[in-house]
Amino acid sequence: MWSDKEAWERHAAWWQTGFTEGADPEYEEQILPLAAELLAGYETVLDIGAGEGQVSRVARLGGSACVIGIEPSLAQAAEARKRGGGPEYARAEASHLPFPAEAFDAAVACLVFEHLHDLDGAVAEVARVLRPRGRFALFLNHPLLQTPNSGWIDDQVLDPPEQYWRIGSYLVESSEFEEVEKGIFLPFVHRPLGRYVNALVENGLSIRQMYEPSPPEGFLSKAAEYREASNIPRLLVLVCERL
Repeated sequence: MWSDKEAWERHAAWWQTGFTEGADPEYEEQILPLAAELLAGYETVLDIGAGEGQVSRVARLGGSACVIGIEPSLAQAAEARKRGGGPEYARAEASHLPFPAEAFDAAVACLVFEHLHDLDGAVAEVARVLRPRGRFALFLNHPLLQTPNSGWIDDQVLDPPEQYWRIGSYLVESSEFEEVEKGIFLPFVHRPLGRYVNALVENGLSIRQMYEPSPPEGFLSKAAEYREASNIPRLLVLVCERL
């Protein structure tokens, strides 16, 4: 198995094809509109783990004068620059941001921190580069559903048969490569929600709002098995303010 960085380089095109430019209904109908709403009105925005830049472009279109996306993957950063749209991009790690203290009014990390091993370093860096009362929007795959060995169970023994979502060892922090699609292995670090909350609070980032939206209609129409569990959120968003 390759390293975390090699995995993202290897599968960058897979991500760009399957999750950008309207290909993914969860991004189009839920994630990008919510990101636009949460970042509106902030002059300087940092997009951490920007990928090919779709969240950065949304922030720029929302009126932010300066949007910078940082991304460790060469393939993703190159594609972000190619697609343009106003933001600037730099290659950097979330735990080593190449910016001075209090440089940004807002920061966003969209489905990134669940792939990072150094959570504490990344959160500390976010707090460092945000100005007082600056906003941090943290988008996560919901930790309750991201536990190892979780998944749909089709129980044909019951009468009538029942399908339900099995939750794995939620309280155990763990790291593994997950096969998200046939032949596509990506690193995931599972942490319980309290681990994220405590890291934020310990670094002076106060949680102001929390969102757990239902899966959007476009996703439900493509994933019939979720129709019966549409009241289970796949996304968690923590909106924080730097004290």
